[in-house]
Amino acid sequence: MKNPSTGRRLVQYALHYKRTIFIALAMLTFAVAAELTGPFIAKRMIDHHMMGVEKPWVEVLEEDEQSVTYKGKNYKKNTDITSDRIVGEDQIQVVQVGRSFYVTNEHLTFDGKRSVNNQILTISKGNETANYPVNKLTREELLAFYQPEIKPIIFLLSIYVGLLLVAAFFQYGKSLLLQKAANRIIQKMRTDVFEHIQRVPLSYFDNRPAGKIVSRVTNDTEAIRELYVKVLASFFTSGIYMTGILIALFFLDVKLALITLLVVPILFIWTVLYRKVASNYNHLIRTRVSDINGVVNESIQGMTIIRAFRRKKQTIAEFEVLNKEHFTYQNKLLSLNALTSHNLVNVLRNATFVALIWYFGGQSLTATGIISIGVLYAFVDYLNRLFQPVTDIVNQLAQLEQARVASERVFELLDEKGEVVDTEILPRFQGNVAFENVSFSYDGENDVLKHISFEARKGETVALVGHTGSGKSSIINLLFRYYDINRGKITIDSMDTSQIPRQQLRKHMGIVLQDPFLFTGTIESNVSLGNDEIPIERVRKALRDVGAERFIKQLPNQFEEPVLEKGSTLSAGERQLISFARALAYDPAILILDEATANIDTETEAMIQQALNVVKEGRTTFIIAHRLSTIRNADQILVLDHGEIVERGSHEELLEQKGKYYKMHQLQLGKEVSNVG
Repeated sequence: MKNPSTGRRLVQYALHYKRTIFIALAMLTFAVAAELTGPFIAKRMIDHHMMGVEKPWVEVLEEDEQSVTYKGKNYKKNTDITSDRIVGEDQIQVVQVGRSFYVTNEHLTFDGKRSVNNQILTISKGNETANYPVNKLTREELLAFYQPEIKPIIFLLSIYVGLLLVAAFFQYGKSLLLQKAANRIIQKMRTDVFEHIQRVPLSYFDNRPAGKIVSRVTNDTEAIRELYVKVLASFFTSGIYMTGILIALFFLDVKLALITLLVVPILFIWTVLYRKVASNYNHLIRTRVSDINGVVNESIQGMTIIRAFRRKKQTIAEFEVLNKEHFTYQNKLLSLNALTSHNLVNVLRNATFVALIWYFGGQSLTATGIISIGVLYAFVDYLNRLFQPVTDIVNQLAQLEQARVASERVFELLDEKGEVVDTEILPRFQGNVAFENVSFSYDGENDVLKHISFEARKGETVALVGHTGSGKSSIINLLFRYYDINRGKITIDSMDTSQIPRQQLRKHMGIVLQDPFLFTGTIESNVSLGNDEIPIERVRKALRDVGAERFIKQLPNQFEEPVLEKGSTLSAGERQLISFARALAYDPAILILDEATANIDTETEAMIQQALNVVKEGRTTFIIAHRLSTIRNADQILVLDHGEIVERGSHEELLEQKGKYYKMHQLQLGKEVSNVG
């Protein structure tokens, strides 16, 4: 079944918190509506109250707050006439010429270029000319005409300020909710990725450096977080802003709005072209970041080797190659962004203003013109507001593309086939293990195990010996189902392990590795691994049984002594003892010791051997060992060579055969043996 597209999967993650997102978008819509009301309020203040003084004034009988007394008579703007009784049909009109204002008793039939000479107002427009007798207004008379407009202007300004406060409140709520939703989304995504890492087969990690996987969990998800917090928030905000502004422009002037609407397809086309060019750079950048993480992780893990063999310069040189490539691709992407972001917006803005000037060219911009000053102001205001979200969108294209590439890498990991988590409870194994003609290959071509057959009965100890690469660890990997066999069959208590859920299979098995791994925490937490089913008493008993109490009592916090990453403050032997205690605390039916005593001194080894003689009772134990002295008492010893069992039997039986086991034993005793191999 084909996986959904990256965009659809990002939306699916967002829908987990759709309620929060929808509330945020609703708040954003209210905030945009409140902010975009401002130019309409300004338009009314300019056209109706500031420039409105040039509208015709009608003589009225009654005097009120909207009327003006001029030459002993009361006048009111014709737009303010309601139920007042009109005294006569004569009107006056206020006209501004330069910085002076005049009054004429005649109605202006058209408007154009104005001039006054000898109390005669001349208006010219093309071939038309009109003359009107006028009287110049004194400063007091002019203020009287503006007096009725003061309260409405203050009222409109109060509404404007109130709307700005409302918009600020909703903007704050929108930002808070969107970022909260984004953080929740990334929290869930990181959890999903980390949980999935626990389910993918171990073969996934064979050819992938840990640093690269860590990069996907941290760096890539952080890039996706920026997508939700900044990119999508900007796109949502800008989209609603642009929609609201375009609607407002259509209310002001349809033709101008249609010209402005051309910005949308241009922006869409540019986004598509940008993504095609930037996608390659972003893939390379994310890959180099992943490679750098891998090198840093490897260098930290191998710091002792680097310093011991004086490989510092070579390691720095290898790192610098990747760092320089990352720098080069970043610079190329920055150059692309520099050529497109602000430059594109400036071109679009200037082109739009050119269209605006062209549209207004040759037309009067006064109160009686085709387009009023208020409409022009509102239109310019909206255009300036329109290009801010356009700038936001263009500037976020780089982050959008980075997040898209990072999303592909994260979803690629999530698409890796994982092991099914099965909660079925199986009873504890008896411990009867059988390999029946098992063959296995890691790469599907070269078998590392060939026709392996043996049986380990309950309570027996089976030792696996052989040279490096003979297949000892591969047998254990198959027993744990870290890998599935290619041919043959493995059974536990006559149950085919391929039919047993991996979680239930491993629940009754314990392992101690040659290089024990300790987690950050305490000694106790490293034994129980946070399993609530294992009480503290059992943890401490396991530590005592393996002889770890001897060094624990010398620690300041004893059983609760902090353990740093990988147990760096403890010796190899002490870490191994804790690892033994961990396996015993889980009370496994099948216990595997993979070179478990290789890093332990002779005295500690003797102590563990004594403890193991007690804890092995009732358990089937597999021991991988190079030191043959540790497996003298094994019930069955399997000698492997190139993936095949070449000898089997007890310690004494194998010595009597004088085969490979005998030669290995003699070699370890320090005797010269000819023709070893």
